[in-house]
Amino acid sequence: MSSRIVHLALVGFTIALGPTVAVRSAAYQFVRPNANITPAGVLHGGVLSVSLVAKPSLWYINGHNHPAESFAAFAEPGKAPLMPGPLVLAAAGTEIHLSVHNALSKPLIVYIPAAIRGGDEAAFDSTVIAPDATGLLQSKAVVPGNYVYRASLPGFGRHRGTSGLLAGALVIDTAGAPARPHDRVIVIMETADSAFETCADTASGNAFGECLAVPIKQNISCASTCPIGRGVNTMNGQAWPNTERIRATVGDSLHWRVINASADVHPMHLHGFYYRVDAFSGPLAEVQGRPAPGQMVVTQLLTPWSGMSMTWSPSRPGNWLFHCHFAMHNTPDSISAMPDDPHERMMTGLVLGTIVTERPGVVVAGEPAAKRHIRLVAVEDSDSAITRGRAVVPSMHFVFEEGARRVDAGVNFSPEIDLVRGEPVAITIVNHMAEPTSVHWHGIEIQDSYVDGVPGFSGSGTHLSPAIAPGDSFIARFTPPRAGTFMYHAHVDEVREQVGGLEGALIVRDSGASPDRDDFTFFLKESRLVSLSGPAPRPALPEINGQAAPDTIVLHVGEPARLRLLNLGARQAVTVPVFRLATLWGRGRDVADTTELQWQPIAKDGFDLPASARAVRAASQIVSMGETYDFEFTPERRGVMRLEVVTFVAPGSPAKHKLLVAVPIRVE
Repeated sequence: MSSRIVHLALVGFTIALGPTVAVRSAAYQFVRPNANITPAGVLHGGVLSVSLVAKPSLWYINGHNHPAESFAAFAEPGKAPLMPGPLVLAAAGTEIHLSVHNALSKPLIVYIPAAIRGGDEAAFDSTVIAPDATGLLQSKAVVPGNYVYRASLPGFGRHRGTSGLLAGALVIDTAGAPARPHDRVIVIMETADSAFETCADTASGNAFGECLAVPIKQNISCASTCPIGRGVNTMNGQAWPNTERIRATVGDSLHWRVINASADVHPMHLHGFYYRVDAFSGPLAEVQGRPAPGQMVVTQLLTPWSGMSMTWSPSRPGNWLFHCHFAMHNTPDSISAMPDDPHERMMTGLVLGTIVTERPGVVVAGEPAAKRHIRLVAVEDSDSAITRGRAVVPSMHFVFEEGARRVDAGVNFSPEIDLVRGEPVAITIVNHMAEPTSVHWHGIEIQDSYVDGVPGFSGSGTHLSPAIAPGDSFIARFTPPRAGTFMYHAHVDEVREQVGGLEGALIVRDSGASPDRDDFTFFLKESRLVSLSGPAPRPALPEINGQAAPDTIVLHVGEPARLRLLNLGARQAVTVPVFRLATLWGRGRDVADTTELQWQPIAKDGFDLPASARAVRAASQIVSMGETYDFEFTPERRGVMRLEVVTFVAPGSPAKHKLLVAVPIRVE
């Protein structure tokens, strides 16, 4: 189970349903995880009738070694409650009748998206159901897509848009679409325990945003509106390592519908392969930038209540991960950590594993001899843990060595690695730190999953990749099959080691190609410094290429510049930042104009975009964690401008963009 905050032990024999109502644990059924394989309801005469009951249920949110807590959950009448709720699946053209009986002690508000009937994607149809009453929502399924139905209690769960476990998948298929043999529905949920829920609903501020300012495992008390409690992230009702292992054979076509039934963001990343985004829907789909039809990605941002259909085909055997790249959603605490992980370094939460086996009779070719031999040396800098009122994650970084060449980018950041498409490379990772580490080659289609960088999982059978122990080393051999913009980063204790600096850009170019003078990489990472002043600890502003105040870059009039944008933040501050170009011509130093400039998208996650997605447009782009974007920009006049990274602001919000970091640009 994944933790968002820290350290709460629960005792006793009664469980709280919300902040005020105590119940006896013997009165309720236990929640079962829902694999979303069997749909609910009865289809007759073009009408799908689905009956649900919202009732108090028990769930071991903190694991079976801690008492269960009571949560409101959905069930079909006479059946066990499920997390997520029962699957509602229908073909376009079906009339859906959703009947909900409220067996809770408070009025219940049930929501279904208006988009299924062709309404606004940001709107919801709803009904209020009194206690011990039954309500009905009817809608004609018109628009195929992957949606969320959900419910909330008034004044309860307001920070997430649902109460307890009251959410489920609502999938509308194209009428007459053939059945797919590897079709799965995967629902992401985020659930707060009773302490967090009580605190959040009695506080005046947004407790999630405040508490996430605290770096995990730094032993700093959160002095914000919610100092205690835990939020648990699940996929189909389970958290890693208990999530399902999906099994496949090389060459299979896997079709997944991934649905975000939470009010948080989840950039979903697939190891080792690209996946095709076949469809995407959600309240913020147009704002965040809807993927082009059939777009290939390794990471796709799912904003709240959004869903996607994706297809991928494993061409190589091994163990491969699919997970949220918001590292806080995969980080254990003292409750969720496994017994063999006392230092809380391994994964938990929003992680799914696929076990791919080779087709019988097929011989797997070995990796060719390396033409380049590189060393990455992981080092920890000797600075203090607390400096001038700011808590810090220790500075860690990789040093690049190849023959007589040595590149050290300094504290807090790792150097760029430049490789050649089709050229085999052997990279030896040497650990000179006092803690274990690993390296994941993010976006690279590596040939052998053993070098994928996930200790205890990468590989196959019993041949699994280990963590690189202090004083030890590991050799990763692979051949980059395409040119593009990628990353490398630690995959152990991800929040701490990535924020500390064990991450960098990985650029692959075609043979014989060298970078143009206007080819620039902008790697956004989290600062390891956290201010302890004020009512709540807050992260310092993010950094570009390891600098909070980046140096000026120079572009040239009339010459196309390639701008490579990468985000590998690990915490809340850089979840969905907006990169944009702004002019300062004739303006004050801090007064920028973002309405004038345009750029052309070239690639996403290292995969060249199709011609249909390359239209010149306004120079602004959301780049979430684990995503890379390449743009071409041709300056038309001399002057001063900057690349800004600002906070995302939803349409209609009175809030203003906040500048996080900027790179000065001089055009000559």
